[in-house]
Formats: sequence, structure tokens, C-alpha cells
Amino acid sequence: MRRLRERIRALLVPSGEGALVAEAPPVPVREIFRRFWPDARPYRRWIPLGLLLIALGALIATAEIWMFKLVVDEVLVPRDLEPLVRIVALYISLTILDGLVSFGDDYLATWLGERFLQRMRRRLFSHVQRLSLDVLDRRRLGDVIARLTGDVQAIESFVLSGVADGLSALLRIVFFTGALIYLDWRLAAVALVVTPIFLWVARRFSRLVKHASREKRRRAGSLSAVAEESLANLMLVQASNRERAELERFERENEGIIEAELASSRIRGLFAPLVDMIELLGVMLILLLGTLAVTSGDLTIGGLLVFVTYLTQLYGPVRDLSSLSNTIFKAAAGAERVIELLDEKPRIVDRPGARRLERVAGVVELEGVSFTYPGAARPALRDVSLRAKPGTTVALVGASGSGKSTLAKLLLRFYDPGAGAVRLDGHDLRDVELASLRAGVAILLQETPVLHGSVRDNIAFARPDAPDEEIRAAAAAAGAAGFVEALPDGYDTDLGERGRLLSGGQRQRIAIARALLADAPVLVLDEPTTGLDAESRAALVQPLRRLMRDRTTIVISHDLLTVRDADEILVLEEGRIAERGSHAQLVAAGGRYARMWALHDAAEPLAA
Repeated sequence: MRRLRERIRALLVPSGEGALVAEAPPVPVREIFRRFWPDARPYRRWIPLGLLLIALGALIATAEIWMFKLVVDEVLVPRDLEPLVRIVALYISLTILDGLVSFGDDYLATWLGERFLQRMRRRLFSHVQRLSLDVLDRRRLGDVIARLTGDVQAIESFVLSGVADGLSALLRIVFFTGALIYLDWRLAAVALVVTPIFLWVARRFSRLVKHASREKRRRAGSLSAVAEESLANLMLVQASNRERAELERFERENEGIIEAELASSRIRGLFAPLVDMIELLGVMLILLLGTLAVTSGDLTIGGLLVFVTYLTQLYGPVRDLSSLSNTIFKAAAGAERVIELLDEKPRIVDRPGARRLERVAGVVELEGVSFTYPGAARPALRDVSLRAKPGTTVALVGASGSGKSTLAKLLLRFYDPGAGAVRLDGHDLRDVELASLRAGVAILLQETPVLHGSVRDNIAFARPDAPDEEIRAAAAAAGAAGFVEALPDGYDTDLGERGRLLSGGQRQRIAIARALLADAPVLVLDEPTTGLDAESRAALVQPLRRLMRDRTTIVISHDLLTVRDADEILVLEEGRIAERGSHAQLVAAGGRYARMWALHDAAEPLAA
């Protein structure tokens, strides 16, 4: 056994460990059940019915086997066909009843299991959506998706299906044992000696199964992560001729799953013959002693046949109950990964008594704000202060990593400052309800996310109940109406995964239309023209001006033409404000901004 354990562990040592997701911390079985049993609360009133159906199924199975004794002792041995009609009618009735009970049991178990799964997936997905950005940045998206799907499925096997299967096996053991004792208590005592041996063997193998199961679930998460990363960046993969390398990476994770599955198969391959041998020895012993009992007249032939039938049927539930620990360990491996994710706590939550902003005027203030990302060696922002009023634009410029986008994340309260305060209309954002804060701030992201869905769905993402005329008006104001109406199905055209049917400029106009429809008093533009050519940038000037009109606008951009007309420009350097002023003032000062403008001005003719 020790050599087997060492061999299996050696097989499960992964090659290319860096590609694997981290292993979830082990959690005791009792703790897993305690964590997830409350999720079954809405459906508990149906559980007694399920238990009744399970008990009826076990009772009917016991009665059906008893029918063989009646056939042998009352029909075959005395050669009397008269009782046969009654026995057949009873057997048919039991079969029909068994079919109805089995149908009800299967249907109810499926209904309970799927409802429980739906509730669990909803709980985990809702939790993940509330997590802080840095928590998800540390994880691979494919692995998170694997936890939302396959690992949640494992919890249902643990909490509901596993309990039901265990109870069904236990009831069959009880009923079959009762029948054995009723037939001959001495033979029953001999037969039941085998049961502890079953349990001992199962316990010896359960630790190996647990290790193999946890490794398999981890490998499945790694496989999902690799697939998601490759497919999400398919253009880069193809352009770099990396298809074969990505396929090899995918194959390595597949091989890991195969190794874990083969290890589990080896365990089952050793466990099954041992159990079969124990079962065979038990049956042979009973046949020997039972034959002596029949010879002495203590047991009828029908009684012996039914006794052996009960015994073989009894070993099935005993085997199921013995291997239930293996099933539990497999389910626990997935449950541990879900628990690890659920135990991640969002850093940004509403404080007790947080203020709801009913109407946002749009006065934005940062006072002495400093911030360091979790785990970072140096601050991203240091003692930053600014004030922006409705109808004005504040621009942030500087080199990559100077803290521009960090400031936008603080304004939307994706993070809280380590020092200082961020305020909206005089209220510290930490004292404001998140939902009302983010309803008052619209953001135009650098990546220009477009969701899989229609044009209408994308524009109305922040206001799904917006009337069609407002959606069309927003598209027109964003300069998107022309190309949208030229699409095959107009506003109902499906834009494909991540809006791949659109050009970069078209996706940006859809995003502007979305922000216009949201109609938030505060607007954050994070590199709104990145990746666009000069013609596309020029086409966005008027839509952006319409979007910024009468709003408090924070513009983050490397494109100095975009920020030239801002009321105030802040030049960030290593998280600090190095310069501030209007475009004219900063150019006249001859400092860092003036040098940036000179470089930009010289590059424009080349770009043209």
C-alpha cells in the first residue's frame, strides 16, 4: 500500500508546474457540509418526500427479492401452480409501483439538484463580481470559470446526491439485513462479518482517491485557463505563428488530467478485485453453511436461494457505502476550490449607513491622495490633489505607469486611497453607496469593451430599460448611426465576440453612445483615442465634445491633441503631480509638458 501511494504521488508530480493553477487549501469534510448545506434551505421541505421515496424504493426491492422464495417454496417444490397467479399479480404490482417510485425519486432528485446548483452558481458568480480587481488579476480567468461550472457541480454531488446515495445504500442494508436475520439469524451473523472488512479496505484506499481527485480538479482548472487565454488572444497567436506552441501547452495540461485519471483508475483497479474476492468468499461460506441448514431442515431451498440473493444484493449497497468516501473526496476536491474563491473577501464594500446619492452635481475632489497597489513595492500615487467642477475638463498626462489610470480607478472606487480622500459633491467616496456612486460616473475605457450581443444591447448596457428612440439618439450623437444602420440587421445586428465585426473607431463610437445614454454627471475618458489612426481620431472629436458637454470630465490620454482644450492639465510623474495648468501656460513654462508637446507636434506631420 505504501509503495502504491508513493507511485501515485510520483505520477501526479506535474511537469511545467508554473503553468498550473495553485492548489486549493484542504478543507475538512464536516466544514464543507456546514458551508454549503444552508444553500439547500429553500428546498428542504421537499427533502422528506425524497427520503420517503428512497425508503419505498429500498422496501420494494426487498419485497421483490422475497417473491423468489414464494415461487420456489409454494410453487416449484410442491409443484402447485395455484399460488402462481397470486404471486405473479403481486410481482407485477410491485414492478409498477417500483417504476412510479423510481420516476418520482429521479425527477425530484434532478429538480432538487438543479435548483441547488442554480443557487450555488448564482451565489459564487455574484461573489466574484463583487471582488476587488486585484483579486481577479491574480487569478487565471479560465480557472475561475472552471470553479463556476465543474467545481460547483461537485458540491451538489457532495451535499445532495452523495447524502441521498448514502441513505439509499444504508436503507437497503437495513432492509436486506432484516430479511437475512428473519430467514436465519445464525447465517446472517456469519454473512455480516464481511461488512467491516469492506469498510476497512475502503478506508485504506480513500486517502489515495482524495489525492488523485484534488489533482484532477486542479488540472481541469489549468486546462480551462490555457484554453481561455489562447482563444481570447487568437489573433496574436496566429500572427506570431504560435499555434503549435499553444497546442503543446494545451496538450501538457491534457496529459496532466490523463495522469491524474489513470492514477485514480489504478486505485479503482486494485480496489474492485479486493472487494470482489471478499464478496466471493462471503457467498461461498454462506452456500456451504446454508446447504447444511437445508439438509438439516432448518432452512428451505427457497429460503437459501433468497438468502444468497439478499446477500449478493446486500454487498452491492455495502460496496456503495464503502466507496461513498471516494465519491465524497472527489466532490470535496471541487468544493475546496469553490470555498477558496468564496473566502476571498472584497476590499471595497458599502460601510454601514452609507449615504445614497440621489442627484449628483459632479464636483470631483482629490485631497492629498496616495495609493499603493497590494503587493507593489512603491506607491502608484503620492499626495495628489485636484478639483473639477461641472462643465470643466481636467486632463491627466504622463508616461506609462505614472498613475493616470490609477486615479480613474480611485474615482470609481475600485480601490480606496491609502491616504487622503476622494470626494464627490463633498462626500468622501468611502461614505457613499457604491451603486449610487457608479450611477453618477461614466467611464470610457481604453479597451473599448463591446459585449456579445446586439448593437442595441451594447448601447443600452447601463440602461437596459431605455426606450428605442433614446438609444437611436445616443447613437446619432456619437456618430454611430450611419454605420449601425448599414449593418445587416441595423440595431439588432449581433456584433460577435468582443465586437469583432466592428473596427476600432466603430467600437469607440458604440462606447461613446453607451456613455451618452448613461447620462452620468461625471465622465472619465481613459485613453479614448488609443489605437486609432488620425482620420478616426478626427472623426471622434465632435462625438467626444458632445459627450463632455456640461459634464465634469477627467481625461487620461497620451494624445495631447485630445487634452489641449482641457481647463486644467496635470502632468504626472512617478505618481506625483509634476506640473499643472492650461495648455498655453504649460507650453509657456517650458517644462516637461512643453517637451512632450514639442515631440508630439514634430510627430504629427510624420503621422499625417
